[in-house]
Amino acid sequence: MTGVPEENQGPVTLATLAELVGVHPSTASRALRGDRRVSPKTIKRVQKLAGDLGYSPDLTGAALRTRRTRIIGALVPRLTDVVLAEIYEAIDEAAVAAGYNTFVANTRDDPALQRLRLDGLLSRRVDGLIIGDSRTDSDLVDELARRNIPFVLIMRRLRDYPSVSTDDLDGGRLAAEHLLSLGHTRVGVITGDQLTSTGAERTLGFTSTYERAGRALAADYVVESSFDVHSGRAAGERLLALPKPPTAIFAVNDYLAVGVTGAVRAAGLRVGHDVALVGYNDIAISSQLTVPLTSVRSPLRDMGRQSVEMLLARLDGEQPASVRLSPTLIARESTLAGEPNSQK
Repeated sequence: MTGVPEENQGPVTLATLAELVGVHPSTASRALRGDRRVSPKTIKRVQKLAGDLGYSPDLTGAALRTRRTRIIGALVPRLTDVVLAEIYEAIDEAAVAAGYNTFVANTRDDPALQRLRLDGLLSRRVDGLIIGDSRTDSDLVDELARRNIPFVLIMRRLRDYPSVSTDDLDGGRLAAEHLLSLGHTRVGVITGDQLTSTGAERTLGFTSTYERAGRALAADYVVESSFDVHSGRAAGERLLALPKPPTAIFAVNDYLAVGVTGAVRAAGLRVGHDVALVGYNDIAISSQLTVPLTSVRSPLRDMGRQSVEMLLARLDGEQPASVRLSPTLIARESTLAGEPNSQK
């Protein structure tokens, strides 16, 4: 059927829209939210027709039929982190496109505050949760699974729970291979929080690559930290104070790398010449620093969008597999400006 409804026939329903395109209503619903399981051609047809006909979802009726509130809750460590802010923006955009609203809560990576914020979201009767602060020292995710509360982990992974993340092991490998290719054999790592998969896997991907190359890192060259700028500065000072300081440093996020630049400058050295530096996530400011930062790029917006798709699939009774997106190393002056001095 290719016709359009008469003007006096009332609002266009999802069923009508699906009939006009010639697909099942569930397919039309997925096409409206841009679900990648639907062909791009069908998505374009459904979304165009919806716009032409002025279709809008009947949220009240849908809530009554499905017992859903059409609300998604998101837990993140802190929205002052531009990485998390960008991910959440993509979550919110994808949710709105699917007819959902979102609530976000900051947990500061504190298990006690995490539980408090979770209770607040559940009191709003959210349909499901997107969790960006999973940690190995918290049993919150295990509890959600026991209670059959739908959730998806984002950015950080935890055991076999459904998640959308970057392949951080591979990202660490990319950073290591880049520095090895430049001749850096004495390197340091600032690991971030090792109770999170991002900190642990990025570090492991890096150190195991050096180990396979016959250049295993001594314990003094691996410094655990938080994920903020101040921690990067302190860890960088510690590495540079070693009897034989590293000629290159891998920081497992860009904030840590920014802190390292302060430590390098305070030591009278130059990033990219005396000390090569690699960060992770490739936030927008990375390319605009005085010495542009080499960084492992994470597809942040794709993570946000796909986490919504995965959660909505779970709400529909499906069991989608976890997704690990591929990172990309973006090489800039912080590693390319000078020659390694590993033999000094």
